[in-house]
Amino acid sequence: MGQVIFISGIDTDVGKTIATGWYAKKLMTQGHLVITQKMIQTGCEGIAEDLLVHRQIQEIPLQPEDEQGITSPYIFAYPCSPHLSAKLEQRQILPETIEKSTALLQQKYDYVLLEGAGGLLVPYNQQQTTLDYVQKQGYPIILVTSGKLGSINHTLLSLEVCQHRKIPVHTVIYNQYPKIDSIIEQETQQYLRQYLATHFPTTKFDCLDEIKVK
Repeated sequence: MGQVIFISGIDTDVGKTIATGWYAKKLMTQGHLVITQKMIQTGCEGIAEDLLVHRQIQEIPLQPEDEQGITSPYIFAYPCSPHLSAKLEQRQILPETIEKSTALLQQKYDYVLLEGAGGLLVPYNQQQTTLDYVQKQGYPIILVTSGKLGSINHTLLSLEVCQHRKIPVHTVIYNQYPKIDSIIEQETQQYLRQYLATHFPTTKFDCLDEIKVK
């Protein structure tokens, strides 16, 4: 069975989708068979938009599992939190459905990179959050952050809750694009590197530079 790694961001619009595709491509260049999966996609119809970005970065066409809906078991039209999108369509998000889809992918691929929606505590129903799902599954996490103002606070809060829930943080990916204030960016990167070395010594730190997506 392939290894599942969950990919989350410290917030929305931090570059989580780009980072997922980039990390998938990185594993592929190491000789691994890799697929990405979107736990829940909101704000689109048909094939999940984030998967289209992943495949473009991976430089591969849509896979049969994409066409079959296995890599995106839940897609909702309204661009909002999963729990609200499901409510608006009078549908229920069942964790068992996501589990089964992931298990199918694990049978074929060495790695399944499961991308969440937004941050770790985004709810997918009235009682459960993404973090609850990840904790139950026992997945390690890749946390995507950046140098934008406020990211130190958001990153440390995310790391703190993972530590509290005993969820291993596999890697922190530092998204350097789009470019921002260089003074803040450099200090944020240095601070996070030092923080991880002190408090999460087994967690890797990766920098993601510009990736052009059409």
